[in-house]
Amino acid sequence: MPNKNSELVREGYNKIAEKYNKQRKIYQSKPLLLKFLKYIPKNAKVLDLGCGTGISVAKFLRKKSCKITGIDFSEGMLKLARKNVPKAKFIKMDITKMRFTENSFGAAVSFYAIIHIPRKFHKNIYKNLHRILKKDGILLANASGTCTWEETAKDYLGAPMFWSFFSPEKTLKIIKDACFVILWSKVLKIGNEKQFWVLAKNK
Repeated sequence: MPNKNSELVREGYNKIAEKYNKQRKIYQSKPLLLKFLKYIPKNAKVLDLGCGTGISVAKFLRKKSCKITGIDFSEGMLKLARKNVPKAKFIKMDITKMRFTENSFGAAVSFYAIIHIPRKFHKNIYKNLHRILKKDGILLANASGTCTWEETAKDYLGAPMFWSFFSPEKTLKIIKDACFVILWSKVLKIGNEKQFWVLAKNK
């Protein structure tokens, strides 16, 4: 049975896909992605978890010669992603049920996606990423906010929305326990939101 909060997120993003696509411009992803690129080889196979409309993460990385596979469970977001980044591959898939073979990707990114997933699933997401990524594969994600928090909002860009995450300290422990080495982590304010970002390497 689908998780009701996950369904709320999926339905919400289907509804607001066009509006979300337009307002992505206020979120300056370039500095973080340039940091990420320093750690991965040219033409790396990169998995984009919760790729949304492909703006600006998949589009930026594709222009830098990365081979992008984006996953999302919102049909509305995927439809726009395929238009925005036609040279990337996009698949409808739930992040909590990723079906990729071992060592499939050299790197992974996740911008504004894991924070919408019920936190009880976070541990398994990182364990699955450990399996999917190659040894020394790089992960960049906004893994939580500034504290342990869970909320359902009635109106986010015109639709109900759900957020759920642990504190930065617990999130780091979860990622380390999933066999990642932390390379860098910091709370950053981007687009008027404070998020906890993590750059890690797979053991």
